[in-house]
Amino acid sequence: MEYIILGVLLVIIFMLYDKLTKLEMRFKSMKATLDQIALQVEIPEHPINDELRKLLKEGKDVQAVKKAREVLGLSLLEAKQYVDAL
Repeated sequence: MEYIILGVLLVIIFMLYDKLTKLEMRFKSMKATLDQIALQVEIPEHPINDELRKLLKEGKDVQAVKKAREVLGLSLLEAKQYVDAL
């Protein structure tokens, strides 16, 4: 009985992990498409980018990431990647 429950839980965990991986891939694909569209339509960048670049030039990387998190509502990892991409 215990092995059946454990087996079912492992299957459910594997299915959830697979779904999450597929969603992440779809999200990345959609983001790439949106980035391409933004380049073609020439959408101006977010006004915070200039301030973030200024902080980076001053060597204030941590403040730049913090500001990106506050303004854009990003997680720590997302904000770090965003600032690094500038």
